Amino acid sequence: MTEQVQANEAETPAVDTGERIIRETGIDAKVAGIIEPVLNTLGFRLVRVRLSGLNGQTLQIMAERPDGTMTVDDCELVSRTVAPVLDVEDPISGKYHLEISSPGIDRPLVRKSDFADWAGHIAKVETSIVHEGRKKFRGRIVLGDAETVVIESDQVSYGNEPVVRIPFDVISDARLVLTDDLIRDALRKDKALREGRIPGDDLGDAPEEAATEDTADKK
Repeated sequence: MTEQVQANEAETPAVDTGERIIRETGIDAKVAGIIEPVLNTLGFRLVRVRLSGLNGQTLQIMAERPDGTMTVDDCELVSRTVAPVLDVEDPISGKYHLEISSPGIDRPLVRKSDFADWAGHIAKVETSIVHEGRKKFRGRIVLGDAETVVIESDQVSYGNEPVVRIPFDVISDARLVLTDDLIRDALRKDKALREGRIPGDDLGDAPEEAATEDTADKK
């Protein structure tokens, strides 16, 4: 059985999470299907599920509140709630570590709103099919429309178009690239959310990248 982390109980209304454009496959998809409704009921939205061979098996669940925050207490609440659900549904055979975490600063971009929220910053994007002669792109996020995002290359690359428009439905993976500008912007956003005010020029402490980990024993 899963050793659960204690957290304060909180009744939170379900949230409008927005559909993820990047979804899991295989066991990851099965786990996501089990836990996503639970997270939504708690007031969180799922970012990503990934089962890896790290330390035996590690099931990483990335989640966040609609405003992008995720504290250690939030992680503990999610862990305490989803662990027994996973025990009952039993989607993974054998022992595994359950890790609940925030997306972090160089976060995955899994919703259309993520691209809008982080427009102006550099991202790496991969597509499921060849698009404009390639499948990997890197550049500054430029707002496109409801169906596409525009990426403006930040590096000189011979033979590649400097500006490309990528349909959301062919994106298989995307994440922000850690830069000084991204860190500064993340600091301001985090500080504003914590203090409930408009971001200013002064910077606070680094945004909290929360995580908690349990060990799950499956018989």
